[in-house]
Amino acid sequence: MFSSTNTKVFIIAEAGVNHNGSLSRALELCDAAKEAGADAVKFQTWKTEKIVTERARMAAYQKENLGADDSQFAMLKALELSYEDFRAIQEHCRAIGIEFLSTPDEEESLRFLVSLGLPLVKVGSGEVTNIPYLRQIGECRLPVILSTGMSTLEQVKVAYQTLLDAGAPEVALLHCTTNYPCPMEEVNLRAMLTLKEAFGCPVGYSDHTMGIEVPVAAVALGAQIIEKHFTLSRELPGPDHKASLEPSELKAMVQAIRNIGTALGDGVKRPNASEKANAQVVQKSILAACPIRKGEVLTADKLTVKRAGGGLSPVCWDSVVGTVAQYDFDTDEAIRL
Repeated sequence: MFSSTNTKVFIIAEAGVNHNGSLSRALELCDAAKEAGADAVKFQTWKTEKIVTERARMAAYQKENLGADDSQFAMLKALELSYEDFRAIQEHCRAIGIEFLSTPDEEESLRFLVSLGLPLVKVGSGEVTNIPYLRQIGECRLPVILSTGMSTLEQVKVAYQTLLDAGAPEVALLHCTTNYPCPMEEVNLRAMLTLKEAFGCPVGYSDHTMGIEVPVAAVALGAQIIEKHFTLSRELPGPDHKASLEPSELKAMVQAIRNIGTALGDGVKRPNASEKANAQVVQKSILAACPIRKGEVLTADKLTVKRAGGGLSPVCWDSVVGTVAQYDFDTDEAIRL
């Protein structure tokens, strides 16, 4: 699915839980992702009772972003959408022409999303060490995108092989730092290249920094997939809004990534069509530095190199010096052999 011959970067607009439990807001997020030019809009699907106990506390970034110290259970329950909601979101995505994706956080939701005919399974960083669940994902025999935040290279190796052994036809890996927002000193973008070298698979970057420069840099380094959180407004309450792009920023990121993707080209060093035309004007030619009569030896002091709009290239200098002039040349006239 993410063949190296496909040079277009796959951009996932991560709506995540930024709908705040509202179907109508989720649909607005789909519209915003489409308007921005993203390839896919992604949510998260779970049954709260199946992924967290009522005793589990919120992560530090969740407490800070929410300004509260509630349980994970209460927070997630308030953000949970129903399966019927997700069916409605998928239908809306089909109608507006954007790929619908969602990360399943437990087996029941995995089976539900597979039943919807999703083209791939996106796995969050929290599941890298969840071997039994990775086996269940692999058994679905769909391409997998696995985020690798909080993981060592050895842990990623085990997760990667587990997915393949269980039946996943292809696994792409996203470098990621699981912190919201992620400070620049924790990005470690070169780790994406480490994943590429270690596994030889498609790689990308799931970004939690503020701004758009890091995902754009990731594309310049060779990312084939970019995932970025976005929201309708960073002023909304919720755990992820503050580390998300607003719609206009998402659009700017998509355009920048498309520009970089185009600018990367095919890697063949050659003049393009516009350069060939410019070369006639910009590149220099071998000219007579003074009047030269037919039969004179073309010594270096009788020749010069200037822009003239045509004539022998200075590449031929050593082949010209020492030969006999076959014509009369005026000063600044192009030498002909």
